Amino acid sequence: MSAPQPLSAEFFCSSCRTPFQNAFPLDAEGRCALCRNGLRGFDAAYCYGAYEGTLRELIHLYKYGKVRTLAKPLGDLLAAALPRDQEYHLVTAVPLHWRRRWQRGFNQSELLADGIARRCGIPPGRALRRVRWTASQAGLSNTGRRKNVTAAFECRRDLQGKRVLLIDDVMTTGSTAAACAIALKRSGARRVTLLTVARVDRRFDNARALATHSTLEGVS
Repeated sequence: MSAPQPLSAEFFCSSCRTPFQNAFPLDAEGRCALCRNGLRGFDAAYCYGAYEGTLRELIHLYKYGKVRTLAKPLGDLLAAALPRDQEYHLVTAVPLHWRRRWQRGFNQSELLADGIARRCGIPPGRALRRVRWTASQAGLSNTGRRKNVTAAFECRRDLQGKRVLLIDDVMTTGSTAAACAIALKRSGARRVTLLTVARVDRRFDNARALATHSTLEGVS
């Protein structure tokens, strides 16, 4: 099994760090359309690598295989992706609904958040809770994902003026993190930064889709 590699791209959104194949989707400030329109919820996002290959296998073993000892090596990757020139007043994790936590036996994001808190000296806190059950995000469209988690979270403490570091294992479209960030900001958080081990990289999916479409057009 090869070692996980950091996510690399020539073009990134300056806020959410989404990778792009070219600069066309970015404005003069380097922001993508979702960030320009305020649909992200969080102010910045960082991750270690793409959700594929070895990194995807490790996260699956950790999350679904319940290999909790992987929290340490995955936490090392998480820490490597965290900018050291920023200050945070609190680190918190994306929460699971109690039924899902009971089924899994633990919240994988909480273990990662606790590790980052110890390593970086940031006060930990269970600031968020999931107030309603949501269907799995897998298979939903981007719009469906946003609707699925709307008002699914609430913040349990006053965060007036605080800079919050929000931890999750994987970012797919960012809908869940956005819903969490909105809840944190409603409680006064000044800035919310998302940190994940991996994110889904759709650049090559889009390229493959375009290639397939061109091939079909050529034989029609």
